[in-house]
Amino acid sequence: IFEFLMLFCFGFSWPFSIAKSLRSRSTKGKSLMFMVLICVGYVFGIVHKVFFNYNWVIWAYVALFLLVGIDIALYFRNVRHDRIRERALAK
Repeated sequence: IFEFLMLFCFGFSWPFSIAKSLRSRSTKGKSLMFMVLICVGYVFGIVHKVFFNYNWVIWAYVALFLLVGIDIALYFRNVRHDRIRERALAK
C-alpha cells in the first residue's frame, strides 16, 4: 500500500502538467529529459513488478507511464507551436 501511495502522490501532478501543456501550447517550463527519465523509471518499476513482485500496484506504474507519455507527446506538439510563433514574430 505504501508503494501505491508513493506513486499516487508523485503522479498526482501529471494531470495538471498535461492540462498546462494543452492550455499553454508551449514548451516553456517543460523538460523533455526530465519526462523521459521519469518514463524510464516507470519502465524499471514495471519490469520489477513483472519479474519479482507482481501485484496490483503494477497498474499504477502503467497509468503514470501513460500520463507522462501523453505529456511527452504534447511536448512535441508544442515544439511545433513554439516554432510557428517564433517565425511569426520574426516577420
